[in-house]
Amino acid sequence: MFRFKQFNVDQSNCAMKINTDGVLLGALVEADQPKTILDIGTGTGVIALMLAQRFPEAQIDAVEIDELAAETAKRNFRNSPFADRLQIYTNDFDDFFKAHPEKEYDLIVANPPFYINTLKSQGEKKTLAKHADADFFERLVKSAGAFLADGGTLWLILPVETAELVKLIGHSIHLNLEKVIQIFSYPDSEAHREMLVFGSNKAKRNPGKFVIYDAPKKYSQQYQNTLRPFFTIFA
Repeated sequence: MFRFKQFNVDQSNCAMKINTDGVLLGALVEADQPKTILDIGTGTGVIALMLAQRFPEAQIDAVEIDELAAETAKRNFRNSPFADRLQIYTNDFDDFFKAHPEKEYDLIVANPPFYINTLKSQGEKKTLAKHADADFFERLVKSAGAFLADGGTLWLILPVETAELVKLIGHSIHLNLEKVIQIFSYPDSEAHREMLVFGSNKAKRNPGKFVIYDAPKKYSQQYQNTLRPFFTIFA
């Protein structure tokens, strides 16, 4: 059980546990009072829960292909203060979009599988949770882009190499890359993740920089300030 300030997250039966990528995505997303949000590959449901806390007017759909993980997310949603605004769907995102052609979202987020064409990890669930082929990202970006409302945005967090591929995919379908946030472990290290923001706005902003640690085991002030609304370790 991972205890946040306003909700708790049971991680039972979830191959991918709560991780830095997910909580950064949940905390750094920017949106102007979104009414509808979709979390693709919700896992434990932590990102959806963080967004429910941040955007109190939003109705949030969450999609999870793994049945046991979806049951865990459903339980986490039900036990949260935001239960009436959260809905879980046990689907592949392609099947979800086919079943709900009427849906459109002000904000779509995903912390997707990101290892492309690498050796598969042991265990079927972890393989499903951690690995994807290049066509997965093409389907994800195309499908999500088609279901964005006017002015809506798609937010993804990815390793730098994978992010380069996804940028090309977005460009190929005329989805504008509005913003990039580069994630660094330390101030003097190379970026190891990029947060990509796609939408209809053509005015691309300069890349943002986010540093997690000042030194080993010492969180940066930037990280503390960003996660303070959620983490009990930051008063």
